[in-house]
Amino acid sequence: MLREAGFSFGFSVDIHPLVEGRKLWIGGMEIPSPRGALGHSDGDALLHALTDALLSAGGFPDIGSLFPDSDPTYKDKESTFFLKKAMELIKEKGFRVYQVDLTLILDTPKIAPYYPKIKEILSSILEVSPVQIGLKARTSEGVLFPPTHPAIMAYAFVVLKLA
Repeated sequence: MLREAGFSFGFSVDIHPLVEGRKLWIGGMEIPSPRGALGHSDGDALLHALTDALLSAGGFPDIGSLFPDSDPTYKDKESTFFLKKAMELIKEKGFRVYQVDLTLILDTPKIAPYYPKIKEILSSILEVSPVQIGLKARTSEGVLFPPTHPAIMAYAFVVLKLA
């Protein structure tokens, strides 16, 4: 019924272990950290979750199906590439982004100081005002990610509206 009313919703989760020797990319920007996300691309869990949520809301296959990690074309690719491609696809179907809500689970480093810049990057790609982007981070308090196995997890919820 909501699709008939012009709205569509998507939700996704992404998780990556954090390892030495990799840069930490969150929301399209490099965050100073001794560890970065292990992944075929740049490992930006926030953008991967957001991209998948957009694709889901638009009725498309997931990020792994469209951009498989078995394809060397996507090795170390910036995740903004995937987000921009997802935006192209949803726009072709006549949708625009109405609202996004993002939650990041990461014990260290703290990313609250980077919220404005991340929202600026996302606002530009998603073609929305920063007030249409909910962004927050939580720690796992060591419950999900013990210090010996650090990781990053992101949740994304997207509302699309027919343009």
